[in-house]
Amino acid sequence: MMRRTESRYRRGIWRRWAASAGSAVLLASTFIATTAGSASAAPTLTQVSNFGTNPGALNMYSYLPANLAARPAVVVALHGCTQSANDYYSDSGWPKYADQYGFAVVFAEQPSGSGLTAKCFDWGDTSNDSRGNGQALSIYQMVQYAEAHYNADPSRIYITGLSAGGGMTADLLADYPDVFAAGAIDSGPPAQCTTAGITDSNCTSNNSNTKTPQQWGSLIRNSDPGYTGAWPRVQVWNGASDYLVKPVAMDESRDGWTNVWGISQTPSSTQTLTGNTAESIYNDSSGKPAVETFSIPNMGHGLAVHPGTGADNCGTTGAYFLDYICSSYYSMKFFGLDNQTPSLPAPTGLAVTGSGDTSVSLSWSAVSGAASYNIYRGGAKVNSGAVASTSYTDSGLASGTAYSYTVAAVDSSGNVGAQSGAVTGTTTGSTSALPAPTGLTVTGTSSSSVSLSWNAVSGAASYNVYRGGSKVNGSAITSTSYTDSGLTAGTSYSYTVAAVDGSGTVGAQSAAVTGTPSAPLPNCYTTDNVSQNLAGRSYFIYGGDSYAIGSNQDMGKYSSTVISSLQLKSAGYWIVVPHC
Repeated sequence: MMRRTESRYRRGIWRRWAASAGSAVLLASTFIATTAGSASAAPTLTQVSNFGTNPGALNMYSYLPANLAARPAVVVALHGCTQSANDYYSDSGWPKYADQYGFAVVFAEQPSGSGLTAKCFDWGDTSNDSRGNGQALSIYQMVQYAEAHYNADPSRIYITGLSAGGGMTADLLADYPDVFAAGAIDSGPPAQCTTAGITDSNCTSNNSNTKTPQQWGSLIRNSDPGYTGAWPRVQVWNGASDYLVKPVAMDESRDGWTNVWGISQTPSSTQTLTGNTAESIYNDSSGKPAVETFSIPNMGHGLAVHPGTGADNCGTTGAYFLDYICSSYYSMKFFGLDNQTPSLPAPTGLAVTGSGDTSVSLSWSAVSGAASYNIYRGGAKVNSGAVASTSYTDSGLASGTAYSYTVAAVDSSGNVGAQSGAVTGTTTGSTSALPAPTGLTVTGTSSSSVSLSWNAVSGAASYNVYRGGSKVNGSAITSTSYTDSGLTAGTSYSYTVAAVDGSGTVGAQSAAVTGTPSAPLPNCYTTDNVSQNLAGRSYFIYGGDSYAIGSNQDMGKYSSTVISSLQLKSAGYWIVVPHC
């Protein structure tokens, strides 16, 4: 069967995942974006706004490596409950392989919720997890954005997710078989397991397989009625000692996906991998793997990583990132992402050559093999036709406003190369008489934030703070201090600040200062107190507080809404720290 590419742009996406209300919470990620501040800045996680109508109220973040392929594949990565998205970006290992093979990674973020469902993708409610609705549609719109703005190959769109994100991954593969070529479900329930909500423990901690392969397969088929194309290829990962999503969930996913493929539930081959991981492969009629399962002995609930420098080493250990085997490496290989087409290199020498009240002019050095160029403002392509020269004037802009630009070469086949480093151009006109603030200083850092202060400007109603030339404050800052959060530890960021008068006119920007979030503490974990207990780092008094194992330090109430940081100082001895 052929993939039904003509229907690839139909409708919207998504389904299910969360925690058992009686056991704990399923993982979640919170992405805090950063943007390139100079031509020499390394690629980093970048927030994307206005990617669609976004009915699910999600956030979109992208990681685009410096060597982004001309026609890149895209991996959509989904966090679970209670984690930050920056954890998933930092600890899963996916950026390593994006850097190596030139594909894009889109990280979706579910930023809301409370208690046991905090930051969980909603995999158990049809208003969010069915095709064309809620969070499902928001994620599909992220895919559409990547195809339009990153020149992504629609035939190479993949999805992976952990825990709640794994449940949503399973549902999306079923909801959008015409969109996703393959996917990896990590410690998540099977597709369409429930419509009773994400706290349905019958899909997680109390799960037992009560359906036949035909019944599981029908749940998948009914997610996109009338679909007749090829089904996505699917990997399923589960810890054999998972207390939150019982290992039977892997069998249920295997049964459903082998059934829609029309293949046996008996593996075509098996082998033992790193960490004694048992891999089972289920081939299609042509002898190629259609479904793969990975059972990891002794592993509890989380994403399997394996830090190190080897090709099959990846990730960083932490809460729900467990050192057994690099699952992202095997998923990357399964997706075929190690066979990327080389792209044209990023243009060099991008510079602002002039500006007017409503325009910014740019120039850059030519790229060998380029037939034309694309110009991007704030990550969105602005040229409607091919730009054959090495200069461009962007017009129709707001006066007195700063804009961030990158440029990419395009070959004669229409393949878009890697984007250049960013430069900032500021339009003239309507400039304020307010002078640039003085005394801008970095007053403190944590592993994910930089705090700033500056001297007041007479006549200022508020202030704007700029990171790498892009404004980072969403609302007016009326004080003379600001903390920029959600940053990557050990990465340097350049900041300026400008005063804003009562009419909203922005004054001159201050001199720049550089802030670098401190490196994270080793063997340190920040998560809620329920998760700290489940990970074996703390104990609690029923109805009362949690306490660190070893030091017995009070961590506050035993609750999924109380966040704490614990550092391992010696075997079995944990201490409470302000942050990791």
